[in-house]
Amino acid sequence: MKPYSTLVAILGLFLAFLVSAPTLHASETTIQVGASVALTGKYSRTGQEQLNGYRMWVEDINARGGLLGKTIELVHYDDESKPATGAKLYEKLITDDSVDLLLGPYSSGVTLSASSVAEKHSFPMVSTGASSSKIWARGYKNVFGLYTPAEIYMNQVLEFAKKKRLKRVALIYADTAFPRSVAKGVRAKVKELGMSLVFEEEYGKGSTDFASMIVKMRLKRPDVLIGGSYLPDSVAFVRQSKEYRLNPKVVAFAVGPGLPDFGKNLGADAEGVMGNTQWEHTLTIPGAKSFTSRYKAKFGHLPGYHAAGGYGAGQVLEEAVRSAGSTDRDAIRKALSELDSITVFGRYKVDATGKQVGKPGYAIQWVNGKRHIVLPASVSTEKVRYPFKQWKKR
Repeated sequence: MKPYSTLVAILGLFLAFLVSAPTLHASETTIQVGASVALTGKYSRTGQEQLNGYRMWVEDINARGGLLGKTIELVHYDDESKPATGAKLYEKLITDDSVDLLLGPYSSGVTLSASSVAEKHSFPMVSTGASSSKIWARGYKNVFGLYTPAEIYMNQVLEFAKKKRLKRVALIYADTAFPRSVAKGVRAKVKELGMSLVFEEEYGKGSTDFASMIVKMRLKRPDVLIGGSYLPDSVAFVRQSKEYRLNPKVVAFAVGPGLPDFGKNLGADAEGVMGNTQWEHTLTIPGAKSFTSRYKAKFGHLPGYHAAGGYGAGQVLEEAVRSAGSTDRDAIRKALSELDSITVFGRYKVDATGKQVGKPGYAIQWVNGKRHIVLPASVSTEKVRYPFKQWKKR
């Protein structure tokens, strides 16, 4: 046989061996968990915190030997804080990447889109960073919430205001799913408490110019200002409230004041502003103290609730898999619907729609340059500073 023919024969035998040899697929050694995260766009600050929580959970579970004897691998993409992009990415995660498990994105808007894709594929998903009840009002069977619903975010603040005999409430909110849900809850609570909604206005997503709104609001002389907002708009509104001397006795915003950047951006002007939080590192939840210290050592700052939520969502998914004994979608769905457990983020328990019903929310306030839980009193680290100090007296 000629040397060339011999080489061809050897190569042929080698290729035949490769084709016939058994292959160890990634799915036999790893469990892939898919998620989209907001690394750019409006929600990038909170999205990064949520991703930090995801990554820390993955590292911890793998250090313990993985799940079902397999290594956990996180597959994630930047959804740019856009619902349409999020929907495309979850389609890719399910159909192209063939991930085994799903964690949700940040924000109610992106989650509304992502959960529609998950429902289409009958793929259970733990909704990590969303609280609009609209998500669970569609009859879906595959979206399981972690956060306290947005409609009750401001209940504690309004109940406090009622005890102080305040009556006149001003409500502003962005034109996206979460703030609208906050506003819906505020309207209902104001009516229940016998208070008066003297001003209400919706503003465009991304708005930071509130001068004309504040001028109109001042004419209504509100005792209480409630904002369904995010970080940039709540910071801008406080700055312009100072400029135009808007002085309600209670000032509260959703999301913004619950983030460290609120105090960093406003400095002393954050003093007295109230808000809500899903979680704080001071809570005596099993595992929260260890999570907080390890997170700070790893990332250089204390975790906010978005980071703790990311970690807690991973724990919920982990427990569902252990309960199911597999990553079979039907078994995971059943487990997620029946779980009643405690994570570092708090209690997880959902109703028949998948909406979170076991976890309380908390009211916070900026006091002496720090964010403190002030309500309920049973877990508070400071008493409520009341009334909101007028700008000219600061």
